Amino acid sequence: DESMVSGEPLPVDKRAGDQVFSGTTNLTGAMEIEVTKVGADTTLGQVQHLILDAERTKIPIMRLIDRYVVWYTPIVLMLAGIVLFFTKDDNGLDRAISMLVVSCPCALIMATPTAMVAGLSAAARLGILVKDVSHLESAGRLTAVIFDKTGTLTYGKPQLTEQLCTASYDPHEVLSLVASLEQYSKHPLAEAIVAAGRSENVVLKESSQMSERPGEGLRGIVAGKEIRVTSRQKYAAVHPKAANVLPTQAGGLECVILIDGEYAATYRLRDAPRQEGALFVNHLDRRHGIERVVLLSGDRESEVQYLANLVGISEYHGGQSPEDKLEFVSRETARVKTMFVGDGINDAPALMAATVGIAFGQNSDVTSEAAGVVIMDSSLAKVDEFMHISRRMRKIALQSAVGGMALSIVGMLIASAGYLPPVAGAVTQEVIDVVAVLNALRVAIPPKSLIDF
Repeated sequence: DESMVSGEPLPVDKRAGDQVFSGTTNLTGAMEIEVTKVGADTTLGQVQHLILDAERTKIPIMRLIDRYVVWYTPIVLMLAGIVLFFTKDDNGLDRAISMLVVSCPCALIMATPTAMVAGLSAAARLGILVKDVSHLESAGRLTAVIFDKTGTLTYGKPQLTEQLCTASYDPHEVLSLVASLEQYSKHPLAEAIVAAGRSENVVLKESSQMSERPGEGLRGIVAGKEIRVTSRQKYAAVHPKAANVLPTQAGGLECVILIDGEYAATYRLRDAPRQEGALFVNHLDRRHGIERVVLLSGDRESEVQYLANLVGISEYHGGQSPEDKLEFVSRETARVKTMFVGDGINDAPALMAATVGIAFGQNSDVTSEAAGVVIMDSSLAKVDEFMHISRRMRKIALQSAVGGMALSIVGMLIASAGYLPPVAGAVTQEVIDVVAVLNALRVAIPPKSLIDF
Protein backbone atom coordinates (compact mmCIF):
# COMPACT_ATOMS: atom_id res chain seq x y z
CA ASP A 1 0.00 0.00 0.00
CA GLU A 2 1.84 3.09 -1.28
CA SER A 3 -1.13 5.48 -1.04
CA MET A 4 0.39 7.67 1.68
CA VAL A 5 3.55 8.28 -0.34
CA SER A 6 2.66 8.09 -4.04
CA GLY A 7 -1.08 8.82 -4.01
CA GLU A 8 -1.82 5.47 -5.69
CA PRO A 9 -4.98 4.24 -3.91
CA LEU A 10 -4.83 0.62 -5.10
CA PRO A 11 -2.21 -1.88 -3.86
CA VAL A 12 0.93 -2.23 -5.97
CA ASP A 13 2.49 -5.63 -6.71
CA LYS A 14 6.16 -5.95 -5.78
CA ARG A 15 8.54 -8.54 -7.18
CA ALA A 16 12.16 -9.40 -6.44
CA GLY A 17 14.35 -6.43 -7.33
CA ASP A 18 11.60 -3.79 -7.02
CA GLN A 19 12.05 -0.76 -4.78
CA VAL A 20 9.91 -0.40 -1.66
CA PHE A 21 9.60 2.90 0.18
CA SER A 22 9.65 3.89 3.83
CA GLY A 23 6.16 4.72 5.04
CA THR A 24 4.46 2.07 2.89
CA THR A 25 2.72 -1.08 4.16
CA ASN A 26 3.08 -4.71 3.09
CA LEU A 27 -0.47 -6.06 2.93
CA THR A 28 0.07 -9.78 2.23
CA GLY A 29 2.80 -12.38 2.55
CA ALA A 30 6.37 -11.87 3.73
CA MET A 31 9.38 -10.37 2.01
CA GLU A 32 13.08 -9.89 2.58
CA ILE A 33 14.08 -6.25 2.23
CA GLU A 34 17.53 -4.76 1.68
CA VAL A 35 17.89 -1.28 3.20
CA THR A 36 19.62 1.05 0.73
CA LYS A 37 18.88 4.42 2.36
CA VAL A 38 18.47 5.50 5.97
CA GLY A 39 17.49 8.62 7.91
CA ALA A 40 17.35 11.82 5.85
CA ASP A 41 17.95 9.89 2.60
CA THR A 42 14.75 7.84 2.84
CA THR A 43 11.51 8.82 1.12
CA LEU A 44 10.03 10.22 4.33
CA GLY A 45 13.30 11.99 5.14
CA GLN A 46 13.25 13.70 1.75
CA VAL A 47 9.62 14.78 2.29
CA GLN A 48 10.60 16.28 5.65
CA HIS A 49 13.45 18.18 3.97
CA LEU A 50 11.03 19.55 1.35
CA ILE A 51 8.61 20.70 4.08
CA LEU A 52 11.36 22.63 5.88
CA ASP A 53 12.51 24.23 2.61
CA ALA A 54 8.95 25.29 1.77
CA GLU A 55 8.50 26.76 5.26
CA ARG A 56 11.70 28.80 5.01
CA THR A 57 10.87 30.27 1.59
CA LYS A 58 7.22 31.14 2.31
CA ILE A 59 6.65 34.91 2.23
CA PRO A 60 4.70 36.26 5.25
CA ILE A 61 1.52 38.19 4.49
CA MET A 62 1.66 41.89 5.30
CA ARG A 63 -1.73 43.06 6.49
CA LEU A 64 -3.34 46.05 4.84
CA ILE A 65 -4.00 47.63 8.23
CA ASP A 66 -0.29 47.45 9.15
CA ARG A 67 0.59 49.21 5.92
CA TYR A 68 -1.63 52.24 6.38
CA VAL A 69 -2.03 52.71 10.14
CA VAL A 70 1.56 54.01 10.43
CA TRP A 71 0.53 57.10 8.44
CA TYR A 72 -2.63 57.72 10.42
CA THR A 73 -1.18 59.21 13.62
CA PRO A 74 1.14 61.78 11.91
CA ILE A 75 -1.73 62.95 9.69
CA VAL A 76 -4.13 63.36 12.64
CA LEU A 77 -1.51 65.24 14.69
CA MET A 78 -0.87 67.53 11.74
CA LEU A 79 -4.60 68.25 11.30
CA ALA A 80 -5.03 68.94 15.03
CA GLY A 81 -2.05 71.32 14.88
CA ILE A 82 -3.58 73.14 11.92
CA VAL A 83 -6.89 73.55 13.81
CA LEU A 84 -5.02 74.83 16.89
CA PHE A 85 -2.94 77.26 14.81
CA PHE A 86 -5.79 78.76 12.80
CA THR A 87 -8.41 78.95 15.58
CA LYS A 88 -8.66 82.61 16.61
CA ASP A 89 -10.66 82.22 19.87
CA ASP A 90 -9.70 80.58 23.19
CA ASN A 91 -11.33 77.22 22.25
CA GLY A 92 -8.54 76.20 19.88
CA LEU A 93 -6.89 73.88 22.41
CA ASP A 94 -10.22 72.21 23.29
CA ARG A 95 -10.98 71.69 19.61
CA ALA A 96 -7.56 70.13 18.99
CA ILE A 97 -7.88 67.86 22.04
CA SER A 98 -11.40 66.79 20.98
CA MET A 99 -10.09 65.96 17.51
CA LEU A 100 -7.30 63.82 18.96
CA VAL A 101 -9.70 62.01 21.33
CA VAL A 102 -12.34 61.21 18.72
CA SER A 103 -9.71 60.28 16.11
CA CYS A 104 -8.35 57.35 18.13
CA PRO A 105 -8.10 54.51 15.55
CA CYS A 106 -9.51 51.83 17.86
CA ALA A 107 -12.12 50.75 15.32
CA LEU A 108 -9.45 50.36 12.66
CA ILE A 109 -7.13 48.43 14.98
CA MET A 110 -9.73 46.27 16.74
CA ALA A 111 -12.14 45.40 13.91
CA THR A 112 -9.87 43.04 11.98
CA PRO A 113 -8.53 40.93 14.90
CA THR A 114 -12.02 40.74 16.41
CA ALA A 115 -13.45 39.52 13.09
CA MET A 116 -10.59 37.01 12.77
CA VAL A 117 -11.18 35.55 16.23
CA ALA A 118 -14.89 35.33 15.43
CA GLY A 119 -14.03 33.61 12.13
CA LEU A 120 -11.80 31.09 13.92
CA SER A 121 -14.66 30.35 16.31
CA ALA A 122 -17.18 29.90 13.49
CA ALA A 123 -14.82 27.57 11.61
CA ALA A 124 -14.04 25.49 14.72
CA ARG A 125 -17.73 24.91 15.40
CA LEU A 126 -18.02 23.46 11.89
CA GLY A 127 -15.09 21.07 12.42
CA ILE A 128 -12.57 23.26 10.58
CA LEU A 129 -9.37 23.85 12.57
CA VAL A 130 -7.47 26.94 11.41
CA LYS A 131 -3.87 26.75 12.62
CA ASP A 132 -2.61 29.77 10.68
CA VAL A 133 -4.91 32.81 10.70
CA SER A 134 -3.32 34.13 7.48
CA HIS A 135 -4.98 31.22 5.67
CA LEU A 136 -8.37 32.38 6.92
CA GLU A 137 -7.55 35.89 5.76
CA SER A 138 -6.49 34.76 2.27
CA ALA A 139 -9.09 32.10 1.46
CA GLY A 140 -11.61 34.66 0.22
CA ARG A 141 -9.21 36.11 -2.38
CA LEU A 142 -7.98 32.99 -4.18
CA THR A 143 -7.65 32.68 -7.94
CA ALA A 144 -6.21 29.14 -8.25
CA VAL A 145 -7.20 25.87 -6.56
CA ILE A 146 -4.98 22.78 -6.81
CA PHE A 147 -6.26 19.35 -5.77
CA ASP A 148 -4.55 16.12 -4.93
CA LYS A 149 -6.58 13.15 -6.17
CA THR A 150 -6.57 10.34 -3.65
CA GLY A 151 -8.60 11.07 -0.53
CA THR A 152 -9.65 14.57 -1.64
CA LEU A 153 -11.64 14.28 -4.87
CA THR A 154 -11.93 10.53 -4.22
CA TYR A 155 -12.64 8.51 -1.09
CA GLY A 156 -9.28 6.73 -1.35
CA LYS A 157 -11.01 3.34 -1.48
CA PRO A 158 -11.40 1.02 -4.50
CA GLN A 159 -14.88 0.53 -5.93
CA LEU A 160 -16.16 -2.14 -8.34
CA THR A 161 -17.12 -0.17 -11.46
CA GLU A 162 -17.54 -2.81 -14.21
CA GLN A 163 -18.54 -6.50 -14.33
CA LEU A 164 -17.77 -7.90 -17.79
CA CYS A 165 -19.18 -11.43 -17.88
CA THR A 166 -19.20 -13.88 -20.78
CA ALA A 167 -22.53 -14.87 -22.31
CA SER A 168 -22.41 -18.21 -20.45
CA TYR A 169 -22.61 -16.63 -17.00
CA ASP A 170 -25.13 -14.48 -15.19
CA PRO A 171 -23.44 -11.37 -13.68
CA HIS A 172 -25.57 -11.57 -10.52
CA GLU A 173 -24.65 -15.21 -9.92
CA VAL A 174 -20.95 -14.60 -10.64
CA LEU A 175 -20.91 -11.71 -8.16
CA SER A 176 -22.59 -13.92 -5.56
CA LEU A 177 -19.90 -16.62 -5.97
CA VAL A 178 -16.96 -14.19 -6.01
CA ALA A 179 -18.22 -12.09 -3.08
CA SER A 180 -18.82 -15.27 -1.09
CA LEU A 181 -15.15 -16.16 -1.51
CA GLU A 182 -13.81 -12.62 -1.06
CA GLN A 183 -15.66 -12.04 2.23
CA TYR A 184 -12.92 -13.96 4.07
CA SER A 185 -10.05 -11.99 2.52
CA LYS A 186 -8.51 -8.86 4.06
CA HIS A 187 -7.31 -7.51 0.70
CA PRO A 188 -8.64 -3.97 -0.10
CA LEU A 189 -10.02 -5.19 -3.44
CA ALA A 190 -11.89 -7.97 -1.65
CA GLU A 191 -13.64 -5.38 0.50
CA ALA A 192 -14.73 -3.51 -2.64
CA ILE A 193 -16.18 -6.65 -4.26
CA VAL A 194 -18.03 -7.68 -1.09
CA ALA A 195 -19.43 -4.14 -0.76
CA ALA A 196 -20.67 -4.33 -4.36
CA GLY A 197 -22.29 -7.69 -3.64
CA ARG A 198 -24.10 -6.35 -0.61
CA SER A 199 -25.30 -3.29 -2.51
CA GLU A 200 -26.80 -5.61 -5.15
CA ASN A 201 -28.29 -7.85 -2.43
CA VAL A 202 -26.54 -11.02 -3.61
CA VAL A 203 -26.59 -14.10 -1.39
CA LEU A 204 -23.24 -14.69 0.34
CA LYS A 205 -22.67 -18.44 0.51
CA GLU A 206 -20.32 -20.59 2.55
CA SER A 207 -16.92 -21.30 1.02
CA SER A 208 -14.25 -23.90 1.72
CA GLN A 209 -10.67 -24.81 0.83
CA MET A 210 -9.86 -21.12 0.53
CA SER A 211 -6.24 -20.17 -0.17
CA GLU A 212 -4.63 -16.81 -0.87
CA ARG A 213 -1.06 -16.72 -2.09
CA PRO A 214 0.65 -13.32 -2.47
CA GLY A 215 0.84 -12.38 -6.14
CA GLU A 216 -1.21 -15.42 -7.19
CA GLY A 217 -4.71 -14.38 -6.19
CA LEU A 218 -7.53 -16.07 -4.31
CA ARG A 219 -9.13 -19.48 -4.82
CA GLY A 220 -11.67 -21.66 -3.06
CA ILE A 221 -14.83 -23.77 -3.37
CA VAL A 222 -18.22 -22.02 -3.30
CA ALA A 223 -21.50 -23.93 -3.84
CA GLY A 224 -19.53 -26.88 -5.22
CA LYS A 225 -17.69 -24.76 -7.80
CA GLU A 226 -14.01 -23.86 -7.86
CA ILE A 227 -13.68 -20.08 -7.92
CA ARG A 228 -10.41 -18.35 -8.69
CA VAL A 229 -9.70 -14.61 -8.68
CA THR A 230 -6.41 -13.61 -10.29
CA SER A 231 -4.80 -10.82 -12.30
CA ARG A 232 -4.79 -10.35 -16.06
CA GLN A 233 -1.01 -10.87 -16.12
CA LYS A 234 -1.19 -14.20 -14.25
CA TYR A 235 -4.01 -15.46 -16.46
CA ALA A 236 -2.22 -14.41 -19.67
CA ALA A 237 0.99 -16.13 -18.55
CA VAL A 238 -0.82 -19.49 -18.36
CA HIS A 239 -3.18 -19.01 -21.32
CA PRO A 240 -1.37 -17.91 -24.51
CA LYS A 241 -4.67 -17.06 -26.24
CA ALA A 242 -5.88 -14.88 -23.39
CA ALA A 243 -5.93 -11.79 -25.62
CA ASN A 244 -8.75 -13.38 -27.64
CA VAL A 245 -10.81 -14.02 -24.51
CA LEU A 246 -10.21 -11.05 -22.24
CA PRO A 247 -11.79 -7.62 -22.92
CA THR A 248 -9.56 -4.79 -24.10
CA GLN A 249 -7.45 -3.50 -21.24
CA ALA A 250 -8.71 -0.23 -19.78
CA GLY A 251 -7.82 2.00 -16.84
CA GLY A 252 -8.07 0.98 -13.23
CA LEU A 253 -7.28 -2.43 -11.79
CA GLU A 254 -8.63 -5.64 -13.30
CA CYS A 255 -9.45 -9.00 -11.72
CA VAL A 256 -10.00 -12.10 -13.84
CA ILE A 257 -12.64 -14.56 -12.57
CA LEU A 258 -12.39 -18.29 -13.33
CA ILE A 259 -15.18 -20.76 -12.49
CA ASP A 260 -14.16 -24.44 -12.60
CA GLY A 261 -11.09 -23.40 -14.60
CA GLU A 262 -13.14 -21.59 -17.25
CA TYR A 263 -12.93 -17.85 -17.84
CA ALA A 264 -16.15 -16.25 -16.59
CA ALA A 265 -15.67 -12.51 -16.09
CA THR A 266 -13.38 -9.54 -15.72
CA TYR A 267 -13.96 -7.10 -12.86
CA ARG A 268 -12.67 -3.54 -13.06
CA LEU A 269 -12.07 -1.45 -9.97
CA ARG A 270 -11.25 2.23 -9.55
CA ASP A 271 -10.80 4.68 -6.72
CA ALA A 272 -14.32 5.82 -5.82
CA PRO A 273 -14.89 9.54 -6.66
CA ARG A 274 -16.63 11.73 -4.10
CA GLN A 275 -20.30 12.23 -4.89
CA GLU A 276 -20.07 16.00 -4.53
CA GLY A 277 -16.78 16.33 -6.46
CA ALA A 278 -18.13 17.52 -9.82
CA LEU A 279 -20.61 19.95 -8.25
CA PHE A 280 -17.93 21.46 -6.03
CA VAL A 281 -15.38 21.88 -8.84
CA ASN A 282 -17.92 23.36 -11.25
CA HIS A 283 -19.11 25.99 -8.78
CA LEU A 284 -15.65 27.34 -7.93
CA ASP A 285 -15.43 29.86 -10.78
CA ARG A 286 -19.10 30.83 -10.55
CA ARG A 287 -19.29 31.38 -6.78
CA HIS A 288 -15.71 32.03 -5.72
CA GLY A 289 -14.09 33.62 -8.78
CA ILE A 290 -11.53 30.84 -9.19
CA GLU A 291 -9.79 31.20 -12.55
CA ARG A 292 -7.70 28.02 -12.58
CA VAL A 293 -8.39 24.53 -11.20
CA VAL A 294 -5.63 21.90 -11.40
CA LEU A 295 -5.47 18.21 -10.44
CA LEU A 296 -2.03 16.95 -9.31
CA SER A 297 -1.51 13.32 -8.35
CA GLY A 298 1.15 10.71 -7.89
CA ASP A 299 -1.26 8.21 -9.43
CA ARG A 300 -1.01 6.94 -13.02
CA GLU A 301 -1.79 9.45 -15.80
CA SER A 302 -4.73 7.35 -17.06
CA GLU A 303 -6.37 7.33 -13.62
CA VAL A 304 -5.84 11.06 -13.16
CA GLN A 305 -7.33 11.75 -16.60
CA TYR A 306 -10.35 9.54 -15.81
CA LEU A 307 -11.12 11.46 -12.62
CA ALA A 308 -10.43 14.86 -14.20
CA ASN A 309 -12.96 14.13 -16.95
CA LEU A 310 -15.43 12.88 -14.35
CA VAL A 311 -15.36 16.03 -12.20
CA GLY A 312 -14.77 18.59 -14.95
CA ILE A 313 -11.11 19.59 -14.49
CA SER A 314 -9.35 20.42 -17.76
CA GLU A 315 -5.78 20.70 -16.40
CA TYR A 316 -4.29 17.62 -14.75
CA HIS A 317 -0.89 16.04 -14.16
CA GLY A 318 -0.22 12.42 -13.12
CA GLY A 319 2.87 10.66 -11.81
CA GLN A 320 3.80 13.65 -9.62
CA SER A 321 6.41 13.15 -6.91
CA PRO A 322 6.42 15.33 -3.75
CA GLU A 323 9.19 17.39 -5.39
CA ASP A 324 7.08 17.89 -8.54
CA LYS A 325 4.05 18.99 -6.51
CA LEU A 326 6.14 21.41 -4.46
CA GLU A 327 7.70 22.93 -7.58
CA PHE A 328 4.31 23.37 -9.30
CA VAL A 329 2.59 24.90 -6.26
CA SER A 330 5.54 27.20 -5.45
CA ARG A 331 5.65 28.46 -9.03
CA GLU A 332 1.90 29.14 -9.06
CA THR A 333 1.92 30.75 -5.58
CA ALA A 334 4.63 33.19 -6.69
CA ARG A 335 2.19 34.39 -9.36
CA VAL A 336 -1.28 34.29 -7.72
CA LYS A 337 -2.97 33.30 -4.47
CA THR A 338 -3.40 29.52 -4.38
CA MET A 339 -5.16 26.87 -2.34
CA PHE A 340 -3.88 23.29 -2.22
CA VAL A 341 -6.13 20.51 -0.90
CA GLY A 342 -4.48 17.19 -0.03
CA ASP A 343 -4.32 14.39 2.50
CA GLY A 344 -1.22 12.24 1.92
CA ILE A 345 2.33 12.48 3.24
CA ASN A 346 3.43 13.28 -0.31
CA ASP A 347 1.20 16.39 -0.20
CA ALA A 348 2.84 17.93 2.89
CA PRO A 349 5.47 20.09 1.09
CA ALA A 350 2.85 21.45 -1.36
CA LEU A 351 0.48 22.22 1.53
CA MET A 352 3.22 24.25 3.17
CA ALA A 353 4.06 26.15 -0.05
CA ALA A 354 0.49 27.17 -1.01
CA THR A 355 -1.09 30.44 0.10
CA VAL A 356 -3.79 28.32 1.76
CA GLY A 357 -3.06 24.66 2.56
CA ILE A 358 -6.04 22.49 3.50
CA ALA A 359 -5.63 18.91 4.76
CA PHE A 360 -8.27 16.31 5.49
CA GLY A 361 -7.26 15.51 9.05
CA GLN A 362 -8.13 11.83 9.50
CA ASN A 363 -5.26 10.42 7.45
CA SER A 364 -1.77 11.67 8.32
CA ASP A 365 -0.25 13.57 11.25
CA VAL A 366 2.53 14.83 8.96
CA THR A 367 0.00 16.33 6.55
CA SER A 368 -2.01 17.91 9.36
CA GLU A 369 1.14 19.53 10.76
CA ALA A 370 2.11 20.98 7.36
CA ALA A 371 -1.32 22.40 6.52
CA GLY A 372 -2.60 25.73 7.80
CA VAL A 373 -6.18 24.42 7.86
CA VAL A 374 -7.32 20.94 8.92
CA ILE A 375 -10.80 19.67 8.07
CA MET A 376 -11.83 16.89 10.42
CA ASP A 377 -14.83 15.68 8.40
CA SER A 378 -12.97 14.97 5.11
CA SER A 379 -15.67 16.67 3.05
CA LEU A 380 -15.51 19.11 0.14
CA ALA A 381 -18.57 20.82 1.63
CA LYS A 382 -16.35 21.87 4.56
CA VAL A 383 -13.86 23.42 2.12
CA ASP A 384 -16.72 25.46 0.67
CA GLU A 385 -17.82 26.53 4.15
CA PHE A 386 -14.27 27.64 4.98
CA MET A 387 -14.04 29.75 1.82
CA HIS A 388 -17.36 31.43 2.62
CA ILE A 389 -16.33 32.11 6.23
CA SER A 390 -13.16 33.78 4.95
CA ARG A 391 -15.02 35.95 2.46
CA ARG A 392 -17.66 36.91 5.04
CA MET A 393 -14.96 37.69 7.62
CA ARG A 394 -13.13 40.04 5.24
CA LYS A 395 -16.37 41.79 4.26
CA ILE A 396 -17.51 42.37 7.86
CA ALA A 397 -14.01 43.36 9.04
CA LEU A 398 -13.84 45.94 6.25
CA GLN A 399 -17.32 47.16 7.21
CA SER A 400 -16.28 47.64 10.82
CA ALA A 401 -12.91 49.24 10.07
CA VAL A 402 -14.08 51.60 7.32
CA GLY A 403 -17.40 52.36 9.02
CA GLY A 404 -15.71 53.07 12.35
CA MET A 405 -13.10 55.32 10.75
CA ALA A 406 -15.76 57.15 8.74
CA LEU A 407 -17.64 57.93 11.96
CA SER A 408 -14.39 59.05 13.59
CA ILE A 409 -13.68 61.40 10.68
CA VAL A 410 -17.19 62.86 10.98
CA GLY A 411 -16.54 63.32 14.72
CA MET A 412 -13.23 65.05 13.93
CA LEU A 413 -14.98 67.50 11.60
CA ILE A 414 -17.59 68.27 14.26
CA ALA A 415 -14.85 68.67 16.90
CA SER A 416 -12.82 70.99 14.66
CA ALA A 417 -15.89 73.20 14.29
CA GLY A 418 -16.15 73.48 18.09
CA TYR A 419 -19.38 71.51 18.54
CA LEU A 420 -17.86 68.49 20.33
CA PRO A 421 -16.09 69.08 23.67
CA PRO A 422 -13.35 66.64 24.81
CA VAL A 423 -15.56 64.64 27.22
CA ALA A 424 -18.31 64.22 24.63
CA GLY A 425 -15.62 63.29 22.09
CA ALA A 426 -14.36 60.53 24.39
CA VAL A 427 -17.87 59.13 24.84
CA THR A 428 -18.49 59.34 21.10
CA GLN A 429 -15.27 57.47 20.38
CA GLU A 430 -16.16 54.68 22.81
CA VAL A 431 -19.60 54.29 21.22
CA ILE A 432 -17.99 54.05 17.77
CA ASP A 433 -15.56 51.38 19.04
CA VAL A 434 -18.33 49.30 20.63
CA VAL A 435 -20.43 49.44 17.45
CA ALA A 436 -17.43 48.41 15.31
CA VAL A 437 -16.55 45.47 17.60
CA LEU A 438 -20.15 44.25 17.86
CA ASN A 439 -20.44 44.34 14.09
CA ALA A 440 -17.17 42.37 13.75
CA LEU A 441 -18.50 39.73 16.15
CA ARG A 442 -21.27 38.93 13.64
CA VAL A 443 -18.69 36.72 11.89
CA ALA A 444 -19.06 34.20 14.73
CA ILE A 445 -22.73 33.70 13.84
CA PRO A 446 -22.75 32.46 10.23
CA PRO A 447 -25.95 31.90 8.23
CA LYS A 448 -27.72 28.55 8.61
CA SER A 449 -26.06 27.22 5.45
CA LEU A 450 -22.78 28.33 3.89
CA ILE A 451 -22.77 25.65 1.18
CA ASP A 452 -23.88 26.85 -2.26
CA PHE A 453 -23.33 23.91 -4.61
